[in-house]
Amino acid sequence: MLLRGGRVIDPSQRLDAVASLLLSGGRVAWCSASGDPMPAGPHDVVEAAGLVVTPGFVDLHCHLREPGYEHKETIATGTRAAAAGGFTTVCAMANTRPVMDERSVVELVLRIARERGAVRVLPIGAVTRGLEGKALAAMAEMADAGVVAFSDDGQPVWDAVLMRHAMEYGLMFGLPIIDHCQDPALTKGATMHEGSVSARLGVRGWPAVGEDIMVARNIELSRLTGARVHIAHLSTAGGVEMVRRAKAEGLPVTAEVTPHHLTLTHERVLGCGHGLAGLTQGEACGSPEPYDTLARVAPPLRTIGDIEALMAGLNDGTIDCIATDHAPHALEDKLCEFDQAANGISCFETAFGSLMSLVHRGAIDLPLLIGKLTLAPAEILLGSGKQERPAGRSPLAPDGLGTLAVGAPADVVLLDPGAEWTVDPDKFLSKGKNSPLKGVRLKGRVVATYAGGVRVHG
Repeated sequence: MLLRGGRVIDPSQRLDAVASLLLSGGRVAWCSASGDPMPAGPHDVVEAAGLVVTPGFVDLHCHLREPGYEHKETIATGTRAAAAGGFTTVCAMANTRPVMDERSVVELVLRIARERGAVRVLPIGAVTRGLEGKALAAMAEMADAGVVAFSDDGQPVWDAVLMRHAMEYGLMFGLPIIDHCQDPALTKGATMHEGSVSARLGVRGWPAVGEDIMVARNIELSRLTGARVHIAHLSTAGGVEMVRRAKAEGLPVTAEVTPHHLTLTHERVLGCGHGLAGLTQGEACGSPEPYDTLARVAPPLRTIGDIEALMAGLNDGTIDCIATDHAPHALEDKLCEFDQAANGISCFETAFGSLMSLVHRGAIDLPLLIGKLTLAPAEILLGSGKQERPAGRSPLAPDGLGTLAVGAPADVVLLDPGAEWTVDPDKFLSKGKNSPLKGVRLKGRVVATYAGGVRVHG
């Protein structure tokens, strides 16, 4: 298949040029930018003129819910939604039922993904048994089964001794510990960011320091052990500065940020028309009332000042990558009182359009944005570039993720940066319709997604 005449952006090769790509045998077989002659045809031709061609996106943080919560999402529906969002590799968190804390559950997820998944699924094993924070999970057998990292996800590993031991085990296996940074004492009962909106609504707030304290602790434990720690969904200005200093010292610390923490503020909880940082509200708005449960997420949406700090960190390399934290929920999980609602946003299908708002207003360059969705997360998984790791990394993460280099897997996305559309969660491929972006006008859309050379969307 020949993808002809698109703007090819591949940060791994520092390539940004109008070019053509040939996909053959599930691999990238040729690129016109190389200057080499095109292999003999015939070829099926896809005209890509006017479109942007990039490596498939790599998501380090999502929830596919299966096994155990299939009423919220399945691996089949979640990976189809991921493909619609341009993601060809997704890392599935461990908060399933049963929890992914032993080999048998990891193998079950991998089997279902092979049979029903539209894109590549890489499992993340739990740090502690049952995500309870009391004893380490079977990390060795899960590493052998192929997990790419360990995380208790929405539950912080609050015990510092346990976290130290987890990091030491992670170092042995060459795998990072991904931590949800939250001090349980400071955030008990909190449902949104502590600030003017929480005071106005009379709800318990989550102070920024409730995240910052755990970021600092994890950095210091990384210093002590020499182990890799990855900060999940960074959301505070203070956290950005601490990660920046850690990187300057050469510590093996990486961090991610989500699309919603870059484009929405805590005012979104007030409902329609509020809290859109650079996004445009359309006619069919979301919730017109305050206490909008669709905007409840952990860590919470924060302030415009935090967004500015996150953007600075994204641009200067402090924040390594963008991850979705796609968290689909059933209708009843959100149609309830605010303090009873589940945390999370279904965002595979809105991620690229939301992020393009940053490009359109000049907050980030398109090639850098593409790098944060492709090369950077792939480097964290594969141990290339700055993120060196022992040879024992998971064999499930193949070399060639996040690149269009000849010989790499033919994971390719065609994008239309100028396509305008209105978010309608009822049309999501995901089972989770829980998006605070209903009625928001986005500019930028995924046109087609190829996984291993097979067209899985568009």
